Amino acid sequence: MRFSGPALALALVLGVASSMGSSQKPDDQINPRSIALMRAGEAARQAGNLTGAADLIETALAVDPRNRAAYVALARVAQAQALPGKAIRLYREALVLEPNDIAALGGQGEAMVQKGAIERAKGNLARIRTICKTAPCAPATTLAAAIQKGPPPAVVTAQATAVVPPKGQEATTVKP
Repeated sequence: MRFSGPALALALVLGVASSMGSSQKPDDQINPRSIALMRAGEAARQAGNLTGAADLIETALAVDPRNRAAYVALARVAQAQALPGKAIRLYREALVLEPNDIAALGGQGEAMVQKGAIERAKGNLARIRTICKTAPCAPATTLAAAIQKGPPPAVVTAQATAVVPPKGQEATTVKP
């Protein structure tokens, strides 16, 4: 009878520990429904239906928020809609799940170029080159070309637009 207290406590700990492990899914198992919705969204994006694509991919993320590919796909939709800030945020969400995702780093770098943040995009390019050991690394090549090309003309002119004040006030520069 001396061992009944510790034996009971040990049995309780083992029972709780074993039940915790059986109820959780591994991080690499994404819900198949989420994957199917994401693929349907990608097909809609490629067909030019950006609104429908965004809806399908957002639903995929609601089904399984660990679907990193869905974050990347939704970021591509945002880029196609000329929303680089939203795309950067979505790529960041994918990078939280997998910091070395080369596709997310490349896409985020391209969105940064689209927004006009060339120096930050160069940081992503350096990180991709560190991760990608193969000589012809496609995301690095694509991002380097985007950096070389520079931001769209609308971004460049918007960054340099000065606001002319009334007489007696200082001139300011408007940054989007």
